[in-house]
Amino acid sequence: MNISDRIKEQVTKTPVVLYMKGDPSFPQCGFSARAVQVLQLCGVEKFDTYNILEDPELRQGIKVYSNWPTIPQLYVNGEFVGGSDIMIEMYESGELHELLKTVA
Repeated sequence: MNISDRIKEQVTKTPVVLYMKGDPSFPQCGFSARAVQVLQLCGVEKFDTYNILEDPELRQGIKVYSNWPTIPQLYVNGEFVGGSDIMIEMYESGELHELLKTVA
């Protein structure tokens, strides 16, 4: 399976998917920590995460797949939402909470 197919499978098998550095219990960058915190503040209890630091192919592949150069990256219902800055903006406006209510 090529990396694009692998990513497509990952983002469609669970409603909320976060590609990050580290994992929710031990984020390895501030942006990833904020992304996890925002999801938790929105009441998301179940979401899959993929640590891109453990998989160089995934680290590069996710950037190509989304056409977005930075990590973390959030996917909801198979659709790319954005990185931590976009997540924070959407959280502050209430838009992220509304989007995530559709999967809760």
